[in-house]
Amino acid sequence: MTSLEYLNDSHKLDRDLECDRDVVLSVSNVSKRFCRDLKRSLFYGVQDIATELLGMSRQTDSLRPKEFWALKDVSLELRRGDAVGLVGANGAGKTTLLRIISGLIKPDTGSVEILGRVAPLIALGAGFNPILTGRENIYVNMSILGLSKQEIEDRFEQVIEFAEIGEAIDSPVQSYSSGMAARLGFASAIFTEPDILLVDEVLAVGDLSFRAKCTRKIADLRIKGVSIILVSHSSGLVLNVCEQAVYLSLGKVKMTGRAGDVVSYYEGDLFGSGVSIQPGMMMVSSGSHQVDSPLKMIYIALKDRDGNILDYPVTGQEVVLAIGCEATQSFENCIVPSICFEDLAGGGVSDDPTILAFAPHHEGLLLSLPVGKSEIQVTLNPLVLRSGKYGIRIWLSKLPLPNGLSVCHDFKFEVKPPAFDMPRESNMFYQPRAWNVSI
Repeated sequence: MTSLEYLNDSHKLDRDLECDRDVVLSVSNVSKRFCRDLKRSLFYGVQDIATELLGMSRQTDSLRPKEFWALKDVSLELRRGDAVGLVGANGAGKTTLLRIISGLIKPDTGSVEILGRVAPLIALGAGFNPILTGRENIYVNMSILGLSKQEIEDRFEQVIEFAEIGEAIDSPVQSYSSGMAARLGFASAIFTEPDILLVDEVLAVGDLSFRAKCTRKIADLRIKGVSIILVSHSSGLVLNVCEQAVYLSLGKVKMTGRAGDVVSYYEGDLFGSGVSIQPGMMMVSSGSHQVDSPLKMIYIALKDRDGNILDYPVTGQEVVLAIGCEATQSFENCIVPSICFEDLAGGGVSDDPTILAFAPHHEGLLLSLPVGKSEIQVTLNPLVLRSGKYGIRIWLSKLPLPNGLSVCHDFKFEVKPPAFDMPRESNMFYQPRAWNVSI
């Protein structure tokens, strides 16, 4: 039988080595298989139940017809107060691993050892009874998570205050929006005072203010020593919350280590197979502007101060964004370029990937362009972007706005780190600085 042990007794902890006293979660060679065929899946389920009733072992490394490994030989360790991020594409096995850790499903092979109370934030609100009110669901939900009635009553007002759903607390949950159900689900789980928090894309639901509030609450729990496993497709969020990360691919651990290193490796795989990043100059396609437009973009490039094209700009160095143009008429103080930098990996709690946006008319400037070829130059001194992959969207417009002439959404580039070691997980931007002590 699969060994899924929850170590809650202090005498079991005492026999561990001193260096392992702070380990609150140990996942050892866990594997889980699923079946793609519904009828076979039901048959295999009955077969597995019969095997357990007969006291026989279900652990096996072989697959039956139509089965596949959702997880295969996954191991990780979580210490008190640590935060580990799980990254990987959809279907990599991240949610399956969290469900095994939370006890919702059993692994087919391997073991999970847990010390303390686990609060799974998975599919928030999915376990609510739609007929019951929010108030009643709080009692049911927190009871399932292991709290007594008195403990629930002691924390009830905190849950309601955090959820911010007002008078709807006494309405049936079936009348709630998905965001309201998410608020209530998060609040119910977070105030169980867990030792381990399992977070599965919780910050991808609800409005922006609620997600920011959740982020602050998670940070408060970290300070109190709560251990966290975070699943997110936002690399920025993983870097901001976690020191360590695990990269899962097709159910297997592909890399584990520092969050910055793992996320960079994951993004390399992600963009290597998805987004094309070509070093140097990019010629703008003819489809990026109107056929009869009097002003067209012909190329985009990143250059150094001497005009040399940079294959990979470096964080902290002076960079010139060069926009090659060709005009069939002259323009006098009326051209407005609009530029947006986007983080291709995403970051923070916002759905908008734009991290920098600017246009000269915001600074009281309007550009003039002569007939023929010219180059608009935007000097970025220094480049504040951290290492990573980025995209640039550029619009060329003419006053009065909106009067678009040419647009490009296809320029993508990679920023390399400076020569000195700047841990990627520390900052979203590079801030030039000088240290001094004044007496």
